[in-house]
Amino acid sequence: MRLGLATVVVENYDSAIDFFVGALGFDLIEDSPAKTTDGRPKRWVVVRPPGAVTGLLLAEADSDTQRAAIGNQLGGRVGFFLNVDDFDAQFKRMTDAGVHFNEEPRSEPYGKVVVFTDIAGNKWDLLGPA
Repeated sequence: MRLGLATVVVENYDSAIDFFVGALGFDLIEDSPAKTTDGRPKRWVVVRPPGAVTGLLLAEADSDTQRAAIGNQLGGRVGFFLNVDDFDAQFKRMTDAGVHFNEEPRSEPYGKVVVFTDIAGNKWDLLGPA
């Protein structure tokens, strides 16, 4: 058993792809035309960190309820954890790309960590080795 995908509801497919691929360095695994359960056109967009098995399905909001969830999909909590081997290099890459960090990086017993916000308003931990 393994977790294949987690969904992130986004405002716009292309902006979300730019963020996850351009700013974070994820791979674009799939971007295919699809249809909603009631037949409306949508896209099936999957991104994931290089070498990872689990990815993110980027789902463009298509209702008022879904649009209302953007920025509050996790109730304000950190809900995603991006583990990297080279914290300083990834932090610089993301800073240079304009990623919003909610704090300054800090050292904890488990490693370096900093909270950032993705394009859909979700909080993430960027985590590196101690």
